[in-house]
Amino acid sequence: MEEQIQQKQAVPEIRDRIGASFGRQGLMTHLGARLAHIGPGCVHIVLPVRPEVTQQHGFVHAGATSAIADSAGGYAALTLFDEESEVLTVEYKINLLAPAAGEYLEAVGTVLKPGRTLSVCRLEVYGVQADGTRKLVANGQQTLIRAQSPGR
Repeated sequence: MEEQIQQKQAVPEIRDRIGASFGRQGLMTHLGARLAHIGPGCVHIVLPVRPEVTQQHGFVHAGATSAIADSAGGYAALTLFDEESEVLTVEYKINLLAPAAGEYLEAVGTVLKPGRTLSVCRLEVYGVQADGTRKLVANGQQTLIRAQSPGR
């Protein structure tokens, strides 16, 4: 997590908005995921590895891995928009590169191309061991569409 400490933090208003939105996500709560870093165009989500998120071989299920990657990218894009905007995933592709294992998974969403309507993000998921060793277990790309917040 040393890299994350050196990364630029988003301003408090954006961190609060992202945190509040993340708190309304039932799936992230159900999985036990949490926000670990919110920066301009970059968000990290951590998922502790525990039996409830694993598949039959003891690795983190691809669905949980994909879900935290999707959310990390979506929130990364949202950091670049005003408070009247939301984002929705249009599509994403994820490659599972290695069994997802470790003390926790860390999904990193990074905006590659911000746009007025569509934004493209890079998705990376790392398995992190107790000693801090990180292994890339999944990567992908995502397209998001900017939408008006409900009620606006």
